[in-house]
Amino acid sequence: MGALGHYLEREGIPTTQISLVREHTAAIRPPRALWVPFEFGRPLGAPDAPAFQKKVLLAALRLLEGAAVPQLVEFPEEAPDAADAEGLTCPIALAAPASAGGRAGELAREIATLAPWYALARARRGRTTVGISGLEVGEAAAFLVALPDRPWPESPRQGVSIGQTVKLAATDLMAYYQEALAAQPQAASARQRSDWFWGETVAGRVLLALRAALAASDDRLNQAIAENLIVPRAQLHRLG
Repeated sequence: MGALGHYLEREGIPTTQISLVREHTAAIRPPRALWVPFEFGRPLGAPDAPAFQKKVLLAALRLLEGAAVPQLVEFPEEAPDAADAEGLTCPIALAAPASAGGRAGELAREIATLAPWYALARARRGRTTVGISGLEVGEAAAFLVALPDRPWPESPRQGVSIGQTVKLAATDLMAYYQEALAAQPQAASARQRSDWFWGETVAGRVLLALRAALAASDDRLNQAIAENLIVPRAQLHRLG
């Protein structure tokens, strides 16, 4: 969108935009951009919060009042939790002591424990967002959990970079957990769901460890994925 803004402005059409990745916007330098510290996929903050969403939209539109370009302005507020969220209840105790198979075994058992909830969510929706990596969720998990403990491998998918495969596999793993959680009986806010994944699951710990491995890679794409596309900014404090 930032690049498109340059073309539109050359034709005399003023533009403004909302940015979720500050680094990308700073590099592209669109004429006007409002950076928001929200989760990916939620540029207006939170669902069912019309007053807050209106505030974000007006902040983006007010950039059109300024003459100087480029403008990159930071929205000063965090997104509110969903209004209808009562709290997270998970009737499955996912935490377990280390056992045979190490972290890989723990992750495989955790995925198996969530399988009935994931199946229920998929049946209710009639669809799933899991599968963009081209790997089964168990395969994606095994691929991700092994990465920090071995030399950086070739991509398991021909024609797809290792960094991109990591991103897609991590996205599949997170989607599997979030869809399974959505089938549980009580509502939870986006922040509560995120805290559960990153703070209470083996999968979250695996991805936190993987971020360090990606950041240490010499590949700039891998570094970019580590910085922007795996661990949400609101969960970076878990890296210690």
